[in-house]
Amino acid sequence: MTLDLLGESVSDREMAEKAASGILMTLEAIAGHKLNSHVSVKLSQLGVCFDPAFCLEQMRRICACAAQLGIFIRIDMEDSSLTQTTLELYRQLAAEFGHETIGIVIQAYLYRSEEDIAELVKMGANVRIVKGAYHEPPELAFPRKKDVDYNYLHLAQSLLASGCYTAIATHDEQMIALLNMFAEAEDIDREQFEFQMLYGIRPALQRQLASEGYKVRVYTPFGDQWYPYFTRRIAERPANLWFVAKGLFAK
Repeated sequence: MTLDLLGESVSDREMAEKAASGILMTLEAIAGHKLNSHVSVKLSQLGVCFDPAFCLEQMRRICACAAQLGIFIRIDMEDSSLTQTTLELYRQLAAEFGHETIGIVIQAYLYRSEEDIAELVKMGANVRIVKGAYHEPPELAFPRKKDVDYNYLHLAQSLLASGCYTAIATHDEQMIALLNMFAEAEDIDREQFEFQMLYGIRPALQRQLASEGYKVRVYTPFGDQWYPYFTRRIAERPANLWFVAKGLFAK
């Protein structure tokens, strides 16, 4: 699984340090219980919005602990106002700690993502590809679902073919089938990619993929900041509510 201690857009250093301490405790708990688990972090939770240098300090603490414990850290991608800063901080941390310790997320609905992935492939990055859940203006992101789906498939195939480790984050059965066919046709080792899905969404599909020999990781948010997280996501993009409701009742 991937654990995500909920919280984002903190406004002062004390809150950011508290979040960093919570993430460090999560890493220690994973190691103590010998879990096969990663940790996802949001940079806005660690102060990037008000002090990127301070955020980098917190991430260095987290990455140093993760490297010592042998646990992988993934930086989540947030709204487009933070995309460039997130990628810049990721590059710094990847240079210091290596791709075995830290990875990144790319959102398929942004026009810039193809160029971003080309640069990440040159680095040999570990990338999670998602469609994107924030409300973005049409000058920055594909407004139509079918265009997002097409770009997601294109970018995921590019990542798989590149040899970079690819985390395919989707609950779309058709998309999964197409990517599995692509991987088989290109003779891509199943150890080079995994599927990621939200905890509680499409559990039968998760079990089916695992039974077929695919790697499946369950993304599990937790913590006492669930309510602001949930309401913010619904306010930003009301379609998210339909997605969750549909996923909960799907077999």
